[in-house]
Amino acid sequence: MAKLLKELPTEVPGQLIEEAKFLDAYYVPTRYPDAFAEGTPAEHYGPLQSEEAIRHAGAILDFVRTQMAEPGRG
Repeated sequence: MAKLLKELPTEVPGQLIEEAKFLDAYYVPTRYPDAFAEGTPAEHYGPLQSEEAIRHAGAILDFVRTQMAEPGRG
């Protein structure tokens, strides 16, 4: 996701890039049961991580929606 944000034709705040990197780190290990040496993803992630990921995703969505709402975009 961070790579996609960097490729946008508009300036993306550095904080959003960092939030995207946070979400990128969840991409593989949350989907594959053998991503960890021991235990399943459910044993490594819980409500705390979920809430933080949702917050970061919300910030990115807000940015994208704002950009799309500007005249001449989207």
